[in-house]
Amino acid sequence: MHTLETSPDSLELREGYDDLVCDLCESGDRPDELLLCDKCDKGFHMKCVRPIVFRVPIGSWLCPNCLGTKRVRRFTQGSILDFFGIRSGDFATKPRSPSRYARRRRRTRPLVGQKKKWRLLPFIPSDDPDQRLKQMGSLASALTAMHMDYSDHLTYMPGMAPESANDANLERKGIQSLSKEDTKTLEKCKAMSRRGECPPFMVVFDSREGYTVEADGLIKAMTFIAEYTGDVDYVNKRESDDGDSMMTLILSEDESKKLVICADKRGNISRFINGINNHTQEGKKKQNCKSVRYNVDGQSRVFLVATRDIAKGERLYYDYNGYEHRYPTENFV
Repeated sequence: MHTLETSPDSLELREGYDDLVCDLCESGDRPDELLLCDKCDKGFHMKCVRPIVFRVPIGSWLCPNCLGTKRVRRFTQGSILDFFGIRSGDFATKPRSPSRYARRRRRTRPLVGQKKKWRLLPFIPSDDPDQRLKQMGSLASALTAMHMDYSDHLTYMPGMAPESANDANLERKGIQSLSKEDTKTLEKCKAMSRRGECPPFMVVFDSREGYTVEADGLIKAMTFIAEYTGDVDYVNKRESDDGDSMMTLILSEDESKKLVICADKRGNISRFINGINNHTQEGKKKQNCKSVRYNVDGQSRVFLVATRDIAKGERLYYDYNGYEHRYPTENFV
């Protein structure tokens, strides 16, 4: 895959593609954003193709027409439980008692910019077990389509950063420690997920945004949504990575010790929560959750938390840049 100005053989390409235009907008402007399909040899602006491509891909690239429609795998109840490693006997089939989570402190102050102490709230699973199966099935289908394995924790693979590299003390500005109360909330959410009592979200496919996440019930402000999971690696080993799923884990003064989470091969629902265009006021208004890093038993962990009440059917967005403005979001929706 190449663009007109990024290929090593760019001179020859320019000579052969001087009249190349985008097959969608029919314009030859911004040649540095024109992607060439390796099959049909047509050009496509990164902003015009759907879903939008915000970074030049590495290796071969096929346009949507040549790629074809991805077949979505359909899961049965048994295959859904197997996919997430849930034993059928552990799956909660009875409706949950709403009184269990009824007494939750209502907080009106937003998470962003708040200096006073605040507490994480556990998510409330859908009462209907069939609906929870649909929610898990939507995530399983999306992960399968992306050729990803499900993982609800950080993974340390050979050839990448070892677990010992995830030392919260390396953070240059320090990381807040997870309180005992919030630790209990996290453990409760993890335990619910292991029983198939998943957070009320649906993963849907949008022609413009790709896979994205919608609330399948009311999500209260301060609710724990998910931990950002995936493979842990060093930033300097991912400089040319074209993935759209890297999350900052540790910002060290030492460049060689900076870490990121890479949810390209393993991950959970956090992989499909989209970033907003934080260069516009309209984009910023869409933000309804935030990534927050914590020191948990000496290691850095990243949690996604609702910053305001999220209505059923509303899509989830957060500031993809996080703690570093190294990832462009100009093309984000």
